[in-house]
Amino acid sequence: MRSTIDIKITKIKCSRGLLRLAVLAIAFGLFETPVAFAQKLDDVAELPGLTVTAPVNFGSEPDWVRPEKVLQEDELRRKREASLGDMLSRELGVSSSSFGPGASRPIIRGQDSSRIQVLESGVGMGDLSVISPDHAVASDTLNASKIEILRGPATLLYGSGTSGGVVNVISERIPDRMFKSPQGHFEGRFNSALEERSGVFSASGSQGQLAWHIDGAKRKTNDVKIPGRADRTNSDSESGVIRNSAIDSSNISAGASYIGERGYVGLSVSRLDNFYGIPGPELAKIDMNQTRYGLAGELDNPVWGFQKLKMRVNYNDYRHDELEESGDIGTRLNNDEVDGRLELMHLPVASWQGVLGVQFQHQDFSARGEEAFLPSAQSHSVGVFVLEQYQWRRWLFEIGGRLEHVNRNPADVALSVKDFNLYSVSAGSAWMFADGYQIDLTATRGQRAPIINALYANGIHVATNTFDIGDSSLTKETSNNFDLSLQKTDGAVTGRINLFYNHINDYIFQRASDSNADGLPDRVNDEGELDLNGAFLIQNFAQTRAHFYGLEAETRMAILPDRLNMRLFTDIVYGKLRNNGNVPRLTPLRFGLEFDYFQGNWQGNFNVTRVTKQERTAALETETPGYTLMNAELGYRFKRGESSFHTLFLQGRNLLNEDMRVHTSFLKDVAPLPGRAVIVGIRGAF
Repeated sequence: MRSTIDIKITKIKCSRGLLRLAVLAIAFGLFETPVAFAQKLDDVAELPGLTVTAPVNFGSEPDWVRPEKVLQEDELRRKREASLGDMLSRELGVSSSSFGPGASRPIIRGQDSSRIQVLESGVGMGDLSVISPDHAVASDTLNASKIEILRGPATLLYGSGTSGGVVNVISERIPDRMFKSPQGHFEGRFNSALEERSGVFSASGSQGQLAWHIDGAKRKTNDVKIPGRADRTNSDSESGVIRNSAIDSSNISAGASYIGERGYVGLSVSRLDNFYGIPGPELAKIDMNQTRYGLAGELDNPVWGFQKLKMRVNYNDYRHDELEESGDIGTRLNNDEVDGRLELMHLPVASWQGVLGVQFQHQDFSARGEEAFLPSAQSHSVGVFVLEQYQWRRWLFEIGGRLEHVNRNPADVALSVKDFNLYSVSAGSAWMFADGYQIDLTATRGQRAPIINALYANGIHVATNTFDIGDSSLTKETSNNFDLSLQKTDGAVTGRINLFYNHINDYIFQRASDSNADGLPDRVNDEGELDLNGAFLIQNFAQTRAHFYGLEAETRMAILPDRLNMRLFTDIVYGKLRNNGNVPRLTPLRFGLEFDYFQGNWQGNFNVTRVTKQERTAALETETPGYTLMNAELGYRFKRGESSFHTLFLQGRNLLNEDMRVHTSFLKDVAPLPGRAVIVGIRGAF
């Protein structure tokens, strides 16, 4: 054990040494030559257009072989929700854990928890959202300038075992360019279903050789209004409102960079405070805060043979108090985490272009209190990766690989230290068989280490009404993903259809305990004692084989060019456990249509989504009725001054006032989605 820890510490020190060298190299490159202040100022005066920030982007045609989605500008603002999962829940293949308005994580193609990496500008969030569904992602969606959904080979750049994909929330807190003049934006809105009052602002500019950025956001809501009873199984449940569902959050940040002729280096600091209620009979609340410090830089032509060096590292100081109805702290969680990465993009070698790099992470987690069901523990990981791309005529080929070492070290000496050596590989090809038509085929084999609750949990988990029991003998999980996609990218009608299959060996999941073999699951009471009528279901972490498969499809039609567009879409996922039936909490079949309209200063959007009844349930899981979600938006854009634009907007959500229960949520029976809402607001840019 001692030698294993020494090896781990050596790896961490080596990674920190590489980071120091990267910072020195960037700084040397920046100061080596004078700053060219006139350098493309006209090109950077406006906010950049749509670009995917995966480290390699060579402008190839066809481009990436993996499916992708980028939310930005009007589409991003139209879909804003209080939590990240709910904000992305209408994207193809994406649903939400939807643990009340205050907390949700994205679920992609049936994969959740650490199988989905959620990043902030390419590095870890440093939060505890993978530990429990009632833990919010430490990102304020009001301040995001862009949100990316990445799948396929490029996910190896960010971690092992991301079989579902990567969600990257892009902020502009560390400027990477000069500004011709100060610029910024603001937004304020009111939502009637939440009685939400929220606002956000940001500003950026340059002074001498420095570029700076500041931003802030505030959101305050009351309890969510719904069309019927919160608890559909209880006739005495209160109607019209979800008690204990209010949110009070704020965020402020500042950053600055030194901009040189060959790159930049910059720092940022941000503070997030989030206080929200957890719907349910316990009336618990969570008081979360995080201070994040960031360092980032880029350098062109750092050494012979390489065209760019990129570096980014975050230090996160996270605290999270779980409050009982009385206001007493039931559990206090702390997480100090460093997450960083270094990337080198090389010049073409035999027509291959690509990136290689190293990523490291150190987590110091502690849990204290009567309701703590996890031990304090440290986690460390070091990974090296490479992604290469080659284009030949109408073919694009991509290969990638990643090696990673992960260590879990609990503070309790009675628990075993665990080490995992992981490897992941990927390959893909894209064939543009005719102008505007493309076929993509990708295969990825990835491995994932168990997270700390799967290994060491032992106690009552109030959020999910379970008694969780970890298993320190769990082994690494291996997923084999296959994607086939057909795309039409040109013409009045465009679209794509994606078919996917994911076979996972040693899939980690939770199953009910039946110690008496009587067909009835074991339960415990508030004291942790076996009790047939106890409130908490015993759930053991276990492993088995699993496979997921499904389809995503959409088509876009220009009914009136540059004026009226229509989109049709559908998706579905199936998941099976070997000898254990269906995977729980799978998204049912969804389909719908959407219209976008533009006329002068006016713009409008209308969309309808049908979510069907979920009958493919797991053991102990109930069916969830379907619903129809209808939304609409109308906006008017007007100019104020030379470069200032404002937009007044009016939205209607859930116009049919449907009782919408999310099958992927632990709280589906007590916390439906909001009822009919009217949203009014103004946003502007200057």
